[in-house]
Amino acid sequence: MTSHVLSDMRVLTGRSLTHILRSPDTIITTAITPIALMLLFVYVLGGAINTGSDESYINYMLPGILLITIASGIAYTAYRLFLDMQGGIFERFQSMPIARSSVLWGHVLTSLVSNLISVAIVVGVAAIMGFRTGASFGAWLAVAGILILFILALTWLAVIAGLSAKTVDGASAFSYPLIFLPFISSAFVPTDSMPGPVAWFAEHQPVTSIVNSIRSLFAEQPVGAEIWIALAWLVGILAVAYGFAVGIYRKKIS
Repeated sequence: MTSHVLSDMRVLTGRSLTHILRSPDTIITTAITPIALMLLFVYVLGGAINTGSDESYINYMLPGILLITIASGIAYTAYRLFLDMQGGIFERFQSMPIARSSVLWGHVLTSLVSNLISVAIVVGVAAIMGFRTGASFGAWLAVAGILILFILALTWLAVIAGLSAKTVDGASAFSYPLIFLPFISSAFVPTDSMPGPVAWFAEHQPVTSIVNSIRSLFAEQPVGAEIWIALAWLVGILAVAYGFAVGIYRKKIS
């Protein structure tokens, strides 16, 4: 039974990835906005921003840019899922001897692969712009783990949007607040430079702990309790989003 489910997931993931490979502009478009933001902040605004540390500004802001890259990319998951729903693909799959859960996981795994490619492109451009890190292999694995959890958590939110939306625009619009969230965090400036209420929100929203953890890992500094707060947020969001997404999916196909 397990091998059957895994086989179905592999086939459906291959189907979704084929669509992306035939239209690589999806990944390129996802990477363009974060790269433009890096150019803007580093070469235009970076000189006027005091981060309170000696590290280069590209090193400081890269973790936030990576989260924006992912938040931009998951909108396409909601979009593709919505099109499948409207095109009757799900109804056809139901008439076939495949595991029903594999339909959703095909989209989720496609999102994971495409977003990791976009992240790799952004990191490569950041390296050209001067990003440097002495992080160990273990630290890089930890960063990759955090980013993978972030992708999965947001992707399952995208699944909810894709299944629930009434229009194409509605399917992808949910990602806009997620893209904006890093701007009210420690991603670009220290939170203590913000006004009181804004600083409080920035300190207690999930992006700040995630950004701080990745930044510390890149800088070879102790992560402290930040990483546990980040993991608690990510696992919590992932679990809740997964539960709601599966519940909505079952109602749709029942």
